[in-house]
Amino acid sequence: MKLVRFGEAGAEKPGVVDRDGAIRDLSGVVDDIGGTTISPEGLARLAALDTGSLPLAPEGARLGPCVANTGKFICIGLNYADHAAESGMEVPPEPVMFMKATSAICGPNDPIIIPRGSEKTDWEVELAVIIGKRAKYVSEENALDHVAGYAVTNDVSERAFQIERAGQWTKGKSCDNYGQIGPWLVTRDEVADPQNLKMWLTVNGETKQDGSTRTMVYGVAYLVSYLSRFMSLHPGDIISTGTPPGVGMGQKPPRYLKPGDVVELGIEGLGSQRQDVIADPE
Repeated sequence: MKLVRFGEAGAEKPGVVDRDGAIRDLSGVVDDIGGTTISPEGLARLAALDTGSLPLAPEGARLGPCVANTGKFICIGLNYADHAAESGMEVPPEPVMFMKATSAICGPNDPIIIPRGSEKTDWEVELAVIIGKRAKYVSEENALDHVAGYAVTNDVSERAFQIERAGQWTKGKSCDNYGQIGPWLVTRDEVADPQNLKMWLTVNGETKQDGSTRTMVYGVAYLVSYLSRFMSLHPGDIISTGTPPGVGMGQKPPRYLKPGDVVELGIEGLGSQRQDVIADPE
């Protein structure tokens, strides 16, 4: 299944994509896409629905983040060896984990907002893993049983805030609209191998990232197992698994986003996103 959330920001409704690609309204069936809805039992109930009998979503409706009520937005740094090299950093001996504020989460086509004082806002196409069942001390062998599905995310980053100022990476990752996710939550049964998905990103039509999840250092099952050693993972939690090479920081010379740019990105089987880059209106 491809699950979506549509409507105005803060008032999104749950939906599902039918076999013809149309969005059907699930609000008469479930409250939202999150919590028990994305548990194994909840997904089984949705899979049994006759989606053709559900009402259609309004044509052209905005897409919101594909999962609701995310408690933790966990990111993995330097998880592609070739991206670590372009960043001038070593491949870490174990996953580098940092958090992105959940207030950064927005819809897949919502704008990238350049925050005040930013000169180095960068792009990062990433595979997002969405937890569907509580995970604590899970084995790598059983880790994927706790995954509801996958999505595209843009781990937008302000490199000066992230690297050049004191403290941790979080403040360079958490600005408003720095976490587009969607268009869909694609359930795990539709993704044969999360370690074999093509991924791409363009800026103003020019290809910047052209990679594959094959080159991850630490794969999805390992990451879920690893993170569950340090914290419980709950339904709706997002794990953003790292980016392939081609980010702005790695260009020669470096190239960062500015108002007026257009970013497009996607992952094989998981859909695509399009974002206008704008200055912060506040």
